[in-house]
Parts: sequence; structure tokens; C-alpha cells
Amino acid sequence: MSAASVLRFTSKRRSLVAPLIGSYRNHYQHRSLSVLAASSTSNGHNDSHSNNQYRFQYSYQTLAAIAAGGSAAALLSTSSVVASCEKKKVEAPPVGDPFPLQPPKNKEVVGPKGIPSRAEQIRRLKSSSKQDDPSDDQYDVLIIGGGATGAGIAFDAATRSNLPSGLKVACIERGDFASETSSRSTKLIWAGIKYLASASAALLSWDLLTSPVTTVKDFYSEFSMVFNCHQERKYMMDKQQHLTNWVPIVCPFTEWNIWPPPFGHPIFSFFPVLAPAVFKFYDALSQFTCPPSYIMTKKEARTKFPQLSDQDIKYCAVFYEGQHNDARTNIAIALSAAEKGAHIANYVEMTDGIFDEDSGKVIGVKAQDRISGETFEIYAKNIIFAGGPFTDKLRSKEEKEGGTVPPAVQGASGSHIVLPGYFAPKDMGLLDYNTSDGRFLFFLPWQGSVIVGTTDKKCDAETLPYPPEEEIQWMMKEVEKYLSNDLKVRRSDVLSAWRGWRPLAADPHAPPGGQVSRDHVISKNPSSGVTFIAGGKWTTWREMAEDVLDKVLGDKAGTCNTLDIKLHGGEGYHKSLSTQLIQKYGVSEEVANHLVKTYGGRVWEVVEKCKPTGKQWPRYGVQLVEGYPYIEAEVRFACQEYACTIEDVLSRRTRLAFLNSEAAQEALPRVADIMAEELGWNKATKKEQIKCAQKYLAAYGGRIPYEDGVALRFLAHEDAMDMFREIDRDGSGFIDPQELKEIATRLGNPLDDKQLKELFRTIDTDKNGKISADEFVAWINAEQSKNDVKRYLHATATVIFEEIDTDQSGFLDKAELKAVTVRLGEDFTDKEIKKIFKEMDTDKDGKISLQEFIAWMDKENDKTGFRKLLASNMQDNNMQGAWLDEKTPKGVTIKRKYTNSGSFLG
Repeated sequence: MSAASVLRFTSKRRSLVAPLIGSYRNHYQHRSLSVLAASSTSNGHNDSHSNNQYRFQYSYQTLAAIAAGGSAAALLSTSSVVASCEKKKVEAPPVGDPFPLQPPKNKEVVGPKGIPSRAEQIRRLKSSSKQDDPSDDQYDVLIIGGGATGAGIAFDAATRSNLPSGLKVACIERGDFASETSSRSTKLIWAGIKYLASASAALLSWDLLTSPVTTVKDFYSEFSMVFNCHQERKYMMDKQQHLTNWVPIVCPFTEWNIWPPPFGHPIFSFFPVLAPAVFKFYDALSQFTCPPSYIMTKKEARTKFPQLSDQDIKYCAVFYEGQHNDARTNIAIALSAAEKGAHIANYVEMTDGIFDEDSGKVIGVKAQDRISGETFEIYAKNIIFAGGPFTDKLRSKEEKEGGTVPPAVQGASGSHIVLPGYFAPKDMGLLDYNTSDGRFLFFLPWQGSVIVGTTDKKCDAETLPYPPEEEIQWMMKEVEKYLSNDLKVRRSDVLSAWRGWRPLAADPHAPPGGQVSRDHVISKNPSSGVTFIAGGKWTTWREMAEDVLDKVLGDKAGTCNTLDIKLHGGEGYHKSLSTQLIQKYGVSEEVANHLVKTYGGRVWEVVEKCKPTGKQWPRYGVQLVEGYPYIEAEVRFACQEYACTIEDVLSRRTRLAFLNSEAAQEALPRVADIMAEELGWNKATKKEQIKCAQKYLAAYGGRIPYEDGVALRFLAHEDAMDMFREIDRDGSGFIDPQELKEIATRLGNPLDDKQLKELFRTIDTDKNGKISADEFVAWINAEQSKNDVKRYLHATATVIFEEIDTDQSGFLDKAELKAVTVRLGEDFTDKEIKKIFKEMDTDKDGKISLQEFIAWMDKENDKTGFRKLLASNMQDNNMQGAWLDEKTPKGVTIKRKYTNSGSFLG
């Protein structure tokens, strides 16, 4: 059967699933401007974020508004775009260097009060000398990596006492502080309830009988880690109150006995009965310094957590964990290190090691300031790598050319999604302790929204935060289990999504049999002299810093004092600070609370930069974007706090990109204007910075899924229900044959009477002459329908293959791949073409068959951008002819066969 026949057969006779799904996706991409106003809704607890221009709710009322606006066809039509609609094209995440393509050469900006400017820090870093220089200006400790661990080491080293003289400390970070793992956590300062449970399960296993010593030893190690987490959490919650808050977390129980049991041990089948005692023991590990855990009845749950489904809930156990703004905490640690004398700078990358000619040990690093473009050398007596999941890439530079290092750190990715704040109470979260695949899943209020996460998948770490769509769908499905039937999580509710990588470490220099650990690992390479630290958790950043310095410095380590020091912003913070801010400057309460919990006692330096709003109230504090408390003064202050790029501000100095990727895109131009003023950018630099920021922001997920026009995704239950309601034009709750015929016509795939009868009979499984919602959803998700869609996509891939195969040989070569990129306006390099060809040519015979091409098009992700290029230049279903004709340069002849409809169906 030809590709054209398959397309006709699939979309008409056997199933309308592929056109329906494609059309539903098209509705994301072609949205009516009038709907934005119609879709705003309010919620029960004054959540301004749900009532703003970024909210796009696919409710029945919204669909009615679309229809009333004369654009109902846009909902399901794949062949036309209503004039009143604005095209929204979502590109796949970018590939390549996420940092500025050209050094912006920012002008010097003064630092916060009492802290050197970034430019001054660079000058100091350049001043270090060689080991044999009489001035002995080299550093005692040089840390590579400015995440929570690296900045924490610098802070600890700069505050050590009981030494003849203070330690001279340097720390460099290739991106912004917290630009990788440290800004992409679940935002909890948690003490490890999961690890306590897994350790107990291991202790009570058969291993206790077969290997008692090893089992008890492992339990003690895991239990000690949990105990230390409790102590570190206590330090953060007591000492750093300007950065943290307690959040109660609900564990709802819908049955008294769970099978299969959580954590794979029968005793945990009784967890609903044991939970209150377990959480009291958990409280005891913190010496009861946390708010006490408690029981919440079904009736109380209905009042305190109205979003919960109360249909099957027996009761809820509630316990407490710490919460913070992870990126801000990281920046506070880095600025605290700078305040205490450490020479610390972001956007300084280690490019290579400097080796002693005699011993071969690393005595310094070659570095590049990515902002100025300058290169220089930094010498140190001790070098520590704190690169998180990227540590092995750093370790490859501690060996001379040709040398290799054994792998030590494995990445485990974790994705998160952000939902509007009305999905949870503003001061209470939820824990699903027994998800479909055994993970923990948190559902937490954060910064006025709700954060859901995390997944856990072992894979190589990447810099960009692109979250896989299947993980977004999985989290949406999991959270629905506990929510009221009236509150469905839809794909369009996802305001932002991102992925980070946790480092799972093992000591490569330890004896054989060392295990991968979630606790931290410290290891010194005897040949290079470099030490690395990896693993651990956000909660234990301070403990990790103390441990690695004690090991590296030995008897010259002095005394660690970090337990007694408040981080940047701690001095001057008190609970009435936001009130004082409102009274003196006339900022709104929401803005005041945000500023105080971000900057602590340093908030006065920020508000001094506020400009009048021109309103009676609030009088000061011009917001960057409506619905979020971030103000323009923060952008100016961020430049003092070492922010160098637009993305620094949108992702970490504010958290806008993490909370709402579309809101971040809207704020981008104004942020660019302000930073251009502060950092002295010319027009070309500003344009380049905007381009870089747009590429980075495109890697965040949002309410519109990443699609490339070829790989269609199946829909969540509520999405299928949206489609059902649209087809059910009379609102009867059923679809009749006439309504099915109408939707087929609107899709551009009219059915004759015989085809209509056959399709209706297929969906109407109970043969009562009408299609219920359940029958429609079952049909959408049926295996046969999925196979139809797969055939449809394979036929689409065949059409594309025949277009590229200009010599009609039945195979593709590199020249044809190169030619199609030129014809489509994107001249891929020979290196890029070679990479694409290598991926496609799986049998290594030097040519790409149709089967190989289809298999490659079926891949989950395409980082080359080639598939996106092909798909973005064709219509989804009709594939109107000559998508290549418009792009073909003069003099290039393309052999092509057309059908009568003008499509390029071969």
C-alpha cells in the first residue's frame, strides 16, 4: 500500500484518531486571543497567579467562548487557521552552548555593600602566582564549581579559624551560581524520610540472615546519613530563617493495608497503621525542634485541603519538612563567601589543568572569563572539584593529554512541573509515597504556585533544563489520584517544567566493591593531587563543605565555624521587616513579602532602587510582569550580585522561568533594557543576549508540549474529554452519528455513509446507538487506535523520505540530506550531516533505507534538529504540496510525483 493510501485509509476508514490528536495539538499552536480573557478564573484562596493572562484553561466554557468568537473550527481543524488566531510555534529545545555566544564585555558594576564587584574578583583571581614565587600569592584552596557544594566550601574555608593566618580561597563557576543542579531541586530541605524507610526495609530483609554484618553496617550508614540530614535541616531552619520556611506535608491513606507494599517489604503494607508512630520517630531525630507531626481526619482534610478527593480517604498523616528558594540560597552562600574574603566569580571556566613538570601533579588551572573573553592562570596548593553530575568532565582535565580517569559520578535526572496555585492550599503540600513505579512524588506549594516532582532516571547530565514530555505526562497522571474529581490536571495547566541531575557518586580510588551512594563521596587522585566531592543532598551542603576541607587540609584545617554564621541577608532580618517595607516605601504586601524572603536584611539595598509606579497604590515597585511579585529594581540589584546575562535574572535572581515559562518570555525585553543600562551593552550585544536568553528559555517546558509535527503524543484522559465535549455539539453527553459525521467533515476527512457506519459501530461498543464519553476515551486509547496512529506517522515519514530521495534510488545519501537542509533554508555543516547520517544508518552500509529512516523518525528525541526542520516546513495532515518548492534555490531540479490534490504523496 502506498503512503498516500495509508494516509487516506488511516484517517478515513479505520480511525480518526491521528487527525483528532494532531488537531488537538494544533489547538495549542493556534490559539484565539479572545480566549485569554475568557479563560481567567478565580480560586478559593486569593491566588493571583491563576487569574492572569498566561492561564489558558480548556474548560467547556472556554470552548463555548471559542465557538462564540467564530473560531470553533480552529479547535480541531488541521488544515486551516482562523484569522483571529495567533500562531504559536514551539520549537524543540536548543542544542549546543547555553552560554553567551560572544563575550558581552559587561562594564564594571559595584557589588552589594561590603562585597567586591565581580570585576574586582576577576582582578584578584588573576593575581595568584606560581608555587615557587617568593611572594607566595597562590591560593590555599581553589574550588571548581559554584553550586551549593562549591560555594559552600568557599564559604567554610573563608571563615576557618585557629590558623596562623586565614586561608586564601578562590572559587570559579563556568556558568551562573546554581545554574545547574542546585537551582532545579524540589525546593525541600528534607531530612530523608524515604531513606529511613528504605534502610529499614533492607535491615528487615533476608539479607539480615545471610549477611548480617554487611546488612547492619549498611543500615547504620544509611541511618547515620538520615540523622545528619536532621541536624543540617535544624541548622538551616534555625539559623537561616530569612531563606527558609516549614511546610506541612499530607500523606493521605485510602486503605488500611497496601499491597504490593511500598519499599518492597511486607511490613510496609501496614504503613497506614504505622504512619503516626513513624512520623513521631522522624520528629524525634530532630530532637522535636520541628513542628510536630499530627493526624488529620477525613473531615479536617476536607476543610484544610479541599482539593483532595475525600471519596476513599480514611485519614491523613501530616509531617513537616523545610522549604527554600534553592537558587537564592546558593547565591546567598556565594555572596557570604565573598563577604568573608573568598575570591569567587561566576562565568569563569576551567579550560585545562596546569601540571608540575617534575611530579606531574596539578598546581593550578587555566581559566577563561566568559564575560570578557580573557584567559588567565590560577595557582593553588589544593584544588577541589565540586562539579556535581559534571564532575567527571572536570576530572578529565586533571590528567595530562592522553590520560584518562575512571568514571566516578553517575547522573540521575529528575523532572518537575509547576501548576497554578489553586491546585493546593497555599501552606500545605502532599506526598505520594507509593507511586506507580515506587518513587516518592511531592506536590508542594512554592512561590505562589504548586511544584510537582520528582522523577528519577539514570542518564548523562545536560546543562539545559529540557524535561521529557513522557515524564510530564507521568507526573500529571500520578497527582490526579488524590485530587477531587472536579479538579483535573490538564496538559495546559503546566506553566513550567524543567529537569535537573543529581550526582550519584562512587570513589574510583577506593578498593573494589565500592557502591554508588546518595551520600557524599570525597576522593583524592594520588597521581594528580586533585580532590573531588560529589553526591549528597541540598540539605547537607554545609556538612559536605566541612568534611572535604577537613580531609584536604588535614592538621592545617583549623576550626569550622559555619554553624554559627548567618548567610548573606541574615543580619537585619526580622519577622516585621515586610511591614516596615510597606510603611516606608508603599510597596504591595505581596512584593514586600517576596523581597524580604529573598534578600532578608539586605532588602533595603533593593528598595532604594525602586521607581514610582505612577499609581496611588502601590506607590513603588514596578512589576516586571503582571501576576508575579518581581520588580524592576531587582534586575538592577541583580547586576550588583554578579548577574551577567538575561537568563541569570529570569531563572535564578527571580524564579520567573521556573514558575511560568511564558511569563519569563514576556518579561525578557524589559529585563534586557534594564541590564543594557546597568552593564553598558550596545545594540549588538543586547540583541545577542536576547537571542541567547530566548534559546535557553525555550528549553523550559510549559503548557504547550514540545512537538516536532511528526511525533504525535497520546492524550491524557481530560484532554480526550475536551475532544469529546467539542464533538458533542448539543451537550447531550453522547455523540450521535450526525455529530461524528460533522467532526469528520470539519477535519477535512469527510466520511461516506458506509465509512461512517463502520466507524460508529467500532466506537459504540455497547451497541445502543450512541457513543458515551467512556466509549470515546476507550477508543482513543485503544491499542488498535494507537496502531492506526503509528501507521499514519510512518506513512508521513515515507512521504518525507520520498521528497528527500531526489534521485529516486530508494535510499538516502549524505548529499541528499545536505541538499534538503539547504532547500529548507538551514545549511547544516558537514559535521552535523555526518552525525545525522551515522544515527540513521544503523546497518552501516553507507546508505539509508526507508526502514532506517522511519525508525529514526520514531526516536523519542532528536537533538540534531533535523527532524524539527523537516516537520516545521510541512502541514501536519494535508501536507500541501511544494513545501520544498518554496525553499528550493534556482538551478536545483527536484523530481517529484504529485497526487491530484496537489499533495506531494509519492
